[in-house]
Amino acid sequence: MVTLKVYDILGNEVAALVNEELPAGEYEVEFNSHSDEGRNLSTGIYFYQLKTGEFIQTKKMVYLK
Repeated sequence: MVTLKVYDILGNEVAALVNEELPAGEYEVEFNSHSDEGRNLSTGIYFYQLKTGEFIQTKKMVYLK
């Protein structure tokens, strides 16, 4: 099971990009800068978190318009 989610600086989930079972390999995911509710995201710092089994990695990203 693989999940890839984007969070704002306050820790609120703004987008769930992947939430499915995937075989091992390399993948690309397009992030269209819209929240799950369809709102445009503002310029700023966001975090993305990748979870696969017991592996969890969170990294910072900067969104610029």
